[in-house]
This record gives sequence, C-alpha cells and structure tokens, in this order.
Amino acid sequence: MTSKDGPDTSSRIEALRRKLDEQGLDGYVIPRFDEHQGEYCAPHDNRLAFVTGFNGSAGVAIVMRDRAAIFVDGRYQVQVRQEIDVDSLAIEHFYDAPLKDWLRKNLRKGERVGFNSLLLPSTWDSDCGQSVAAAGAEWIAVTDDLVDAIWSDQPEKPLGNVIALSRDYAGESVADKKRRIGQMLAEQGADVLIEAQPDNIAWFLNVRGRDVAFNPMPQSFMIADRDGQVEWLVDHRKLPNDLSDFELDGVAMSEPDLLLARVRTATAGRVALIDPGFAPSAVAHATREAGGSVRLSRSPITLAKMLKNPVELSGFRDCHRHDGAAWIRFFAWLEANAAEREEGGRPVTELEAEDRILDFRQMEQTFVEPSFRTISAAAGNAAMCHYAATAKSDAPITSHGVYLLDSGGQYYTGTTDATRTTAIGPVCDEIRRAYTAVLKGLISMVSLKFPKGTYGHQLDAFARRPLWDLGLDYDHGTGHGVGHFLSVHEQPQRFDRRVNEIELRPGMVTTIEPGYYKAGEYGIRIENQVEVIDDGDGFMSFRSLTLVPIDLRLADIKLMSEAERQWIDAYHWRVARTMEGLLDPATDAWLAARTAPIGK
Repeated sequence: MTSKDGPDTSSRIEALRRKLDEQGLDGYVIPRFDEHQGEYCAPHDNRLAFVTGFNGSAGVAIVMRDRAAIFVDGRYQVQVRQEIDVDSLAIEHFYDAPLKDWLRKNLRKGERVGFNSLLLPSTWDSDCGQSVAAAGAEWIAVTDDLVDAIWSDQPEKPLGNVIALSRDYAGESVADKKRRIGQMLAEQGADVLIEAQPDNIAWFLNVRGRDVAFNPMPQSFMIADRDGQVEWLVDHRKLPNDLSDFELDGVAMSEPDLLLARVRTATAGRVALIDPGFAPSAVAHATREAGGSVRLSRSPITLAKMLKNPVELSGFRDCHRHDGAAWIRFFAWLEANAAEREEGGRPVTELEAEDRILDFRQMEQTFVEPSFRTISAAAGNAAMCHYAATAKSDAPITSHGVYLLDSGGQYYTGTTDATRTTAIGPVCDEIRRAYTAVLKGLISMVSLKFPKGTYGHQLDAFARRPLWDLGLDYDHGTGHGVGHFLSVHEQPQRFDRRVNEIELRPGMVTTIEPGYYKAGEYGIRIENQVEVIDDGDGFMSFRSLTLVPIDLRLADIKLMSEAERQWIDAYHWRVARTMEGLLDPATDAWLAARTAPIGK
C-alpha cells in the first residue's frame, strides 16, 4: 500500500528490512537530520522523506523487522497522515512520546538497532543508547548509511556557489570574530571547537552560499582553536578562483569528507568543545578515539551570533521596510482581484498567491530568495501549520473561509518572517472570536515590558492567555530566533512552553506568532518579527520589525481593551509612516484605509 500522494513507501521499507538482514540488525533509525543536524536539508539528505513519504522539516522514523513508527510534532499531525502509509508506520508525537521512550518500551532483549553516527547529534546518540541498553538491546553505529544503500537515484550532494559577505552587511571582521570566539573557548577550558552548523560557519567567516533552498549558507565543517587557527572543510568546487573578496587569511582549507580524520589530528591530547545538539556524534567518538577530551557544550559561535551587532540590526530594519512594501502590494492586489475573480469563475489560488508575493519581493534590489517555503493556505488547508501547496492541493481563495499567508525573504541586509490571516468575505462568529483571541495574544506579548534575566518560556503564556480563556490553545512554539541573512529558524532563543535556558537580551531578533487551528476547517496565525531592546532601569521590551497591517475586519473590536486598540493604532501609524515613498498611489490609498485609526 502506498501513501495518498507519495511513492511506494511500503516497498522501500521492505527493501530497508532486507538490508537489516544483511547487516545482522533488527532495526534502523532514520532521522530528518543531515550531517549538520539542521532544520532544512538538501534533496540528497532527505532520507526520511525517501523512506516514509513525509516531507516535514522535523521528524524521525524507526524501522524494525516487524514494526515501524514515525515521530512528528504538533505542526505535522495532519500533514503526516496525508503523506505516509498509515498501515506501514505508526504515528507518534516527537515530544510527548519521543523515540528514546519508544526504544525503552518497545525493544526486545537482544535486538540490535543501527544508526548513522554522522546523522545523529550526541544528545540523541546518548539518550537513545541509554534507552536501548535499558531494554537489554544493542545500539550499533553503522559505517555506511543503509538508506543510501537502497536509494538508487539519490540526488548528488549540493554544489552551490559560495560568496563573500561584505563587512558593510556583516558589521564585524573575521579577525575580530576569531578573537572573540577564541576567548570564549578559553573561558570554557577548551582548546578547539568542532563546528558543524553551516549558519555558524557562514557567520564566522563572513560568507554565504546556496546549497539548500531558503538557507543562504554553504554546507561545510570547521575546526577552530583558541589561538585563532582555523581549518574550513568545504568542497573547493563551491568557491570561485578569485578569493580576494574573502577574509580567509590564516584559514586552511580541506575537503569535507576528511572531517573525522582532521578531527582526530586536531583533538589528540586536547579538549574539544562540541555542541551536543548540533554536531554529529561521530565527531565526539573520533575525538575520544584520538585521545582527546570532549566538552559537550553549546557552540560559542551560536551564543555570539544570537546577539546582533548594530550593523546587522540596522539591516534588519531596512529589509523589513522593503519586505513590508511587498506584503502591502500583495494584499492590495489580492483585495482588488480575489472577489471579482471568484465571481467570474477564475478564483485566485494558493500557488498563484505564493508566486505573486514572490514577484513583489523580487522588486526589491537586496532580495535574494524566500527564507522558507511560503505557507499559502486557504480554508481547511490553513489548519496545517506547515502546509505547502501543491498542484494537487492548490485550493482557491474564496469568500468561504479564511486565507493564511506565512512568508518571508532572505535579503543581503537580513531575514524576514511574518504571518497574516485575512478573508475576502464575511467570517462566522466562531472564527471572529478565535481571531480576536490570537490578536490579543500577539499584542499582549509584543507590548510586554519585562526584567532582565527573563527567559522565553516565562513569557510564552502571555500569548496564549486570551485563547486559554476560551478553552483554546495551539500545539507549536510562540516564537523562534531569526538569523541575519542566515537561518529563519535560529536557535537558541525561543518562546515555548518547554524550558529554554537562554536569557533574553537586547540585540536578539525573534518572532512572536500565536495561532489557532481547527482541523479541516480553518487556521489563524498572526506573526510579527521583533527585536529585543533595552527599556532602561533593568527592563527590556520588544520592538516590532514587521511592518504589515493587521486585518481588523476579522476581529471583534468590542472585545479589545482601550490599551489594545491604542497599540494597534500606534502600530498602524508606524507602518504607514515607514512606507512613505515606497508605494504607488493606488497602493498608498489601500494602505491608508487599512491603517486608519480604529473608529474612523
């Protein structure tokens, strides 16, 4: 049996089981991760999709000889059921019933479970290994990936061009970054950093790339010591012959397939700092094999990169001005065309709308590419948090139901991510109540003033409270960090019910995005990107970077407080003022109507 839209996954699972027999294994773990443990991966590395048919950005599967399961989080509970063969794979929750718990509860004594240690970080390796041992089974690192062995037409590894990022955009030299990171290593008692995160390496070396869609960074590895010695392991074919624009003085170059050999050489008799969540566990194993010591700790580059410098922050403000103009042109176009087109039997569709906002972004000179696959979702499709329209699912945007657009761009000056929910016809009272609660949650959090030393999880409930009052909630985080012309989902800062150990600090850039979803009927989300700013006297606050009007036609203004109305009016005034000189007269008139003070 096959999934509804995908390949014959049952035959692929059976092919993998034949490999288990050949290897003397009883099971095999298939993560969504590539060798860099990031959210997005190249087609070459999307092993989870190849085997199961699931195309989400987070998940893991385990295939045993007689059973199999896939683990996805709340964003994908609807999508996964549409993409996989539910007769071949049980569906588990990524967080509530994770793989490590499944291993402990379901493995039989003596069973041997294999995994690729280049595809699992140390945290997963350790947690799963302990669970396997507790079940009396064995946790086996394999040399060659078993999925690759059955993937006859596996795409080649990516070879996107690498470019130098001017210091005019980066705001800090590589030499200064070397000194900063070297000092941070010394403070942690480490001699050398093994870095596998492409966005960290791109930030550190002031480079960008095109290996993976939506992620302007080259896939590579890096070894850097506290004295400023750096080795960059990157495929030389990605680089131009002329490197004069790059800041690579004192940077040795090697090929990425030499990673483990170079790690053994660099870490022998030394203390290596390795990020337990974002570096292959194979790196830690190689370090210990070479006689080195492993210090599992968050990468110092991650901690440095999360605090944007003044040039980066200025770039964020600039790109949001241009991104806001693209959004406003889009909504003016949609309102001018959607109802008339529906009446004429030629409704605007999800894919058409996705293409149109891209067209408007491409009018901006510093735009490079989308920052993620746009979520253009009408009616019931909007209930899938990470829905992606296809030729088969491409729904019309009609007067029956809401339309949700979650979209962003990569600009040389920064990265954007915003969501708005609208409708081209009247909405029912149920939708209006939920939309108003989501809007109140956004305002509650964006308008907060909070003391220094506050953590993201301590603020999460402010966005949920208006929904909780109605007995509603959403099964995703409230916000995530955003990179500077890097990853749109940047760790470590986030807003979530789960504990996050990173204090909020001025210079961080995050999203705030409450929502509500009713499966098969509608989805609502309103998202602003914000920067954390110093508010004086030991307090901080948020300043919205996103400059996109909020559709008040879906809200019940009577349910909003005077303070909430004042916030909306002030926000809309700033949007309108910032757009001066960017729009044509017709779009200016649309914006004036959509940002008029409440009650006028």
